[in-house]
Amino acid sequence: MNRYPVWKYAIIVIALLLGAIYTLPNFFGEAPAVQVSTAKATLKVDTTTLSKVESALQAAGLTPQNLSLEGTSIRARFANTDDQLKAKDAIQKALVPDPADPPYIVALNLVSRSPAWLSALNASPMYLGLDLRGGVHFMLQVDMQAALTKRAESLAGDLRTTLREKDIRHGGINRDGQSIEIRLRDAQQLDATQNLLVDRFPELQAAVSGQGAETRLLATIKPEAARKIQEQALKQNITTLHNRINELGVAEPVIQQQGLDRIVVQLPGVQDTAKAKDILGRTATLEVRMVDESAEARAAEQGAGLVPFGSERYLERNALALIVKKQVVLTGDNLTDAQPGFDSQTQEPVVNLTLDAKGARIFRDVTRENVGKRMAIILFEKGKGEVVTAPVIRSEIGGGRVQISGRMTTMEANDTALLLRAGSLAAPMEIIEERTIGPSLGAENIAKGFNSVTWGFLVIVAFMCVYYMMFGLFSSLALAVNLLLLVAMLSMLQATLTLPGMAAMALALGMAIDSNVLINERVREELRSGVSPQAAIHSGYDRAWATIFDSNITTLIAGVALLAFGSGPVRGFAVVHCLGILTSMFSAVFFSRGLVNLWYGGKKKLKTVSIGTVWRPAGGTALDKSK
Repeated sequence: MNRYPVWKYAIIVIALLLGAIYTLPNFFGEAPAVQVSTAKATLKVDTTTLSKVESALQAAGLTPQNLSLEGTSIRARFANTDDQLKAKDAIQKALVPDPADPPYIVALNLVSRSPAWLSALNASPMYLGLDLRGGVHFMLQVDMQAALTKRAESLAGDLRTTLREKDIRHGGINRDGQSIEIRLRDAQQLDATQNLLVDRFPELQAAVSGQGAETRLLATIKPEAARKIQEQALKQNITTLHNRINELGVAEPVIQQQGLDRIVVQLPGVQDTAKAKDILGRTATLEVRMVDESAEARAAEQGAGLVPFGSERYLERNALALIVKKQVVLTGDNLTDAQPGFDSQTQEPVVNLTLDAKGARIFRDVTRENVGKRMAIILFEKGKGEVVTAPVIRSEIGGGRVQISGRMTTMEANDTALLLRAGSLAAPMEIIEERTIGPSLGAENIAKGFNSVTWGFLVIVAFMCVYYMMFGLFSSLALAVNLLLLVAMLSMLQATLTLPGMAAMALALGMAIDSNVLINERVREELRSGVSPQAAIHSGYDRAWATIFDSNITTLIAGVALLAFGSGPVRGFAVVHCLGILTSMFSAVFFSRGLVNLWYGGKKKLKTVSIGTVWRPAGGTALDKSK
């Protein structure tokens, strides 16, 4: 009646083993470390950089506990913060000869002390939120007016191309801020242009001024279209920040929208605010422009003349100058994918680009009109532009698939594809608020949260053992398993634990023990009715299950609602809350019954169970079932 088959005990053992393995990394803590990552998108951290870091540390007489290349960064772990600070200075001198133009970011960080065998099993500690681990908090203001101006510039270029396609003559197109002015010579051209705006440019609204040869058509972005552009700019900036920060691998970032034009960025574990700003400064914008092929431009490239009007001077990756036109053909908004590959005929490394529908149309028109000319792809970082590549247009390119080739190595093709794929900012941003939470304050919060969970657990265990005797001990062991599995699941999911999450963990203990209280009271009721101990245990667990299931499901619904509609601290609370309900249903019912069956199930002539005092109904006597 009260015996588990072997496979159920096997499930319990496997669950305990997995829980112990994935909980263990949280006990090793974090060590001070120095992280090296690239400050320029055209550079990469590789084994050569690793050798330079190793040599710099040896010259400074420092021996790291661990030095490794992890993804796109190098991390050197040390035993104490003194060695960490000395190492940072040594690496900074070796890798950054010019602080005004740093090729690498050397930042302070915290990394896990978990041994290699745990890391090999993909067992990692939980991520700790900013309030527990310490780190930096930024609030960024998105320049929405710049996003609208950028869109107006793009529309002006599209309008100029479309008017030429439709053979509609005009006296010139000028952009002033977010307004586009079209000069027209007669009423026929005015009507044709207005019809074109209605058909091809629904984002624009136009107003006419002047008459005859002085007719002006002033086009501006409609308010509803402006709101959509601003929403898209904010979403694209958030996505780009995710891509850039994740590539750096500094920490588990929190990047959230706040209001209509602000973004909150939290980098837990980052101790250096200045370096965190540099990390955010890596965000880039991408533009495609035509190379100026004029004789004046060639002379300006050699330093023998001035840059022609309407053009700008940028440097290529080989440090040679290139003169490109100011007019932007395409931006990163039109690029959907970039992958390295090889040319099917020459077998030389190339980069294959995929454009969206609008970008494909623009690119087809531009390439048709500029066969034999060069097109430059420029990446802007921290206000500085650098030419990633400037290939020659060999023929008209349609269909939205573009191939970039020309004297590239396989590594350069991979790097170029990575840069183009990372995305661009739709609008510039500036930091309007910054806040640093030190590791000591985070450690104090961890200690307080840990103490609340620990004391809550001990008081519950004491009460259960006194009130329910042996059954109370079983319930306490089940509660410990619940806590073990909860921490293990949070670690396996790499969830971010915050102070509200620790509060949910303490609450989960109280809710988990409630299930065992229901079971124990059901068993007492059966004993009070005169049922044999074995039958009382069986009926107690079976009859309590329906009540436990209903109560947990209703509580889980509330937790899922918090998870779906909440944000920030509320969401952190909801994650731990929901996981705690799931682990409590396993530990309070399945695991605790396994313990009871193991202890009492093999006793055929069981007369008493240790479950405290069983009170008879009013007028009866109390039976001591603790012996």
